[in-house]
Amino acid sequence: MLFKVIKFHNLVVVYFECMKLVKNAEQFVTELFKKVLEFKYKYHDVNHTKNVVHAVRQIGEYEGVSEEDLELLQVAAWFHDTGYIKTKDGHEEESTRIASSFLRDNHVPEEKIEVINRLIMATVFNHTPKDLLEKIICDADYYHVGSCDYFSFLKELRTEWKLCNVAVFTEKEWLKENISFLKSKHTFYTDYAKNNWNKVKQQNLNILEEKKEENGTIAQTEATVTKPKKKKKKKLGRGVETLFRVTITNHTRLSDIADSKANILLSVNAIIISVALSVLIPKLDSPGNAYLTLPTFVLLFFSVISIVFAILATRPKVTSTEFTKEDILNKKVNLLFFGNFYKVPYQDYEDEINKMMVDNDYLYNSLTKDLHYLGIILDRKYKLLRITYNIFMVGIVISVLTFLYAYQHS
Repeated sequence: MLFKVIKFHNLVVVYFECMKLVKNAEQFVTELFKKVLEFKYKYHDVNHTKNVVHAVRQIGEYEGVSEEDLELLQVAAWFHDTGYIKTKDGHEEESTRIASSFLRDNHVPEEKIEVINRLIMATVFNHTPKDLLEKIICDADYYHVGSCDYFSFLKELRTEWKLCNVAVFTEKEWLKENISFLKSKHTFYTDYAKNNWNKVKQQNLNILEEKKEENGTIAQTEATVTKPKKKKKKKLGRGVETLFRVTITNHTRLSDIADSKANILLSVNAIIISVALSVLIPKLDSPGNAYLTLPTFVLLFFSVISIVFAILATRPKVTSTEFTKEDILNKKVNLLFFGNFYKVPYQDYEDEINKMMVDNDYLYNSLTKDLHYLGIILDRKYKLLRITYNIFMVGIVISVLTFLYAYQHS
């Protein structure tokens, strides 16, 4: 009994140590991709890496590998594409260097580092896996060929290859290339992948071959596949569109009103200052007009303060926030506001706007953000405008009272 308890305790310790290393690897790679990976990598990004890690765990649990081996697989999956931050050619070798540095910093034994590096190198194209662990990571790296989202992944991969100057295909060449890959250049090795992904892979291949016979394109295929999904999305009525249109129009009108009121105060105070400088100031040199000195400067003081606050109320302010590629992909950035999207490369901006146009939730959430930020700007504008009018009102009263007092005591 004591032996079983000790064994169970050791298994628990091993499990939590494995989980800790995998979690550290996840945080490290995610942060690395956020800060360093270029926007042109549309496919080999942090989302692809997360999908590979998920696939590795699925296959590993099905194949019955130990927790320690599953840890090595997941860490290798997290690091297998990190080399893209420096090079696309031979990125696997660069990935092993990055992984080795991280693992040594985390005091991982050298024998484990060697296994992880071997698994990373197993993701090299056309590599023949030598054991079960290599078979698992090879199949996980090509999870997309057995995915219902296969054609979306192809679009991202084609865009990446174009931006990275890897290859540029015509529609027919791209169709032929992918048929050839699925037919003769790719195979699944593990039982899990064969049982769960081969069927979908064959369906994707059949669709490609049908398009080839019809002289169609993969772009047409993608539209055909995604069309049923779009029908399932809830459609919001014209009332919602009218709500946004009217509300944004009203907010814009309120902003114009605030600017007009600020301009009125700017003009009035500019006239007051001009009159004071041209009429009152020259008369102060006379000893008989010395009593006008204090009232004149009180008037000028409040006029200048009013002008400053009126300018603050109408001064343009572009609020821009720091964000990453992952924030864009996770729809956390308002791309309808120029203060955000001017930082985004055109290709990324175009892709996201195209997604927004076919995704009601994405579109209306972006409009809601835009409306919210517009309300914040209006709140600031009207607060400053209220302060400006209060200063002007108080200033006029104090100036008049000062003039009367000075006149009576002159």
